[in-house]
Amino acid sequence: MTAHSATATRVRTGGPQEDGPKIVEHVMGWVLVAVFAMLVTQLGLL
Repeated sequence: MTAHSATATRVRTGGPQEDGPKIVEHVMGWVLVAVFAMLVTQLGLL
């Protein structure tokens, strides 16, 4: 059995998905930035 055929028959058992919804990750990142900006301005750190 070669290395190529051994990896081709391997089944994924979970873990992070590479092909998930990228737009959700992008929006959540901007929400985090907005919340951080509001926190900084409310505390008067800027």
